[in-house]
Amino acid sequence: MHQHGHNDPNAQKLYDLIKDINFAMVTTVDTDGTLHSRPMYRCPPDEHGDFWFFTKIQSPKITEISRDHEVNIAFSEPSNQTYVSISGRAEVVRDRSKIDELWSPPMRAWFPEGKDDPQIALIRVHPAKGEYWDSPSSTVVNLYGYVKASITGKPPTELSDTAKVDLS
Repeated sequence: MHQHGHNDPNAQKLYDLIKDINFAMVTTVDTDGTLHSRPMYRCPPDEHGDFWFFTKIQSPKITEISRDHEVNIAFSEPSNQTYVSISGRAEVVRDRSKIDELWSPPMRAWFPEGKDDPQIALIRVHPAKGEYWDSPSSTVVNLYGYVKASITGKPPTELSDTAKVDLS
């Protein structure tokens, strides 16, 4: 049984790759249909593998999610060549007990009044699909792979691990 209850064998690796990445780029659909991205501090995934983010009730992302629930979350750690993209459905949650449960000291940077700030809301993202790219941490090896690819015309697939993951 994989953590978070996902059946795809690559799901555990995807979650392992992002366990130490605290910020994600969260993309929503703006009211005019264009895409709108911003960096957000993430809470650890819950037992279902859902992602949680703190936000302010008055923020544009609340309006955007209320109109269109489809979102994308992108994680990157260039120092070790790890990149993860997750798409799913978002919802706004104003559950005080969940806010208490997820609150952590770093959140004070955005909410100086603490967890009782009346402007606090949560965004819950239930992932549907994910994809990751995991490469060796040696930049020299990566550079060699891309140079080799440009000469041979073949992608350096043996130098990176990538997979599409079903998270539904």
